[in-house]
Amino acid sequence: MTTRQRPGDLGAEDARRQLQGAGREIRGVRRGLGLSIAAAARRAGISDSQFGRIERGELRRPSADQVFRAARAVGLEPVLRLYPAGPRVHDKAQLATLARFERLLAPPLRMRREVPIPRPGDLRAWDGRMSDGSRNVSIEAEAKLWDAQATERRIALKSRDDPDAGPVILVLNKTSHNRRILVEHREALRARFPLDGAAISRALRSGALPQVGGIILV
Repeated sequence: MTTRQRPGDLGAEDARRQLQGAGREIRGVRRGLGLSIAAAARRAGISDSQFGRIERGELRRPSADQVFRAARAVGLEPVLRLYPAGPRVHDKAQLATLARFERLLAPPLRMRREVPIPRPGDLRAWDGRMSDGSRNVSIEAEAKLWDAQATERRIALKSRDDPDAGPVILVLNKTSHNRRILVEHREALRARFPLDGAAISRALRSGALPQVGGIILV
């Protein structure tokens, strides 16, 4: 029977794999430049032995500072980017928000949870998708909205990459914090999410999908 790995263990594996790959790339570029390890290490401000071990992937826990210094020493610009690795982790408040929203749906509407983006190798997923049998509307839920612009950008990228997404409804937990953020940013989000909660609720309770996207607090 296979044992499911903890996220922390997966993160440790990610670190080892990516740092070993970075070391190999640094070594290849250094050799192509004709730089010795000693010369590159001086440019990096680290010891010869550290530099060599970074290249060979022998440091058990190299720091980002060490690896980034080594990369810059050979003319490489290190970039750290983080990508979704599967469905988002939902807390209880977010799951409760989705459940309250789902109770607004009247027949023939139905909703599925965790709908993947239909691209090979893409691990992102929508929190939900409503359908009336012919049209789709995708759902993103937030228990606590921190960065409205970042949320909008994330949704825009998912919509771009999913031809079946349809309009998107941003479902927010009805809290004073989310109300305040929404008051501050509502008009900036209007182009992508034109409908407000009352219009969305009326459509869903009547068994109809909204024609455009919107934002609702539940």
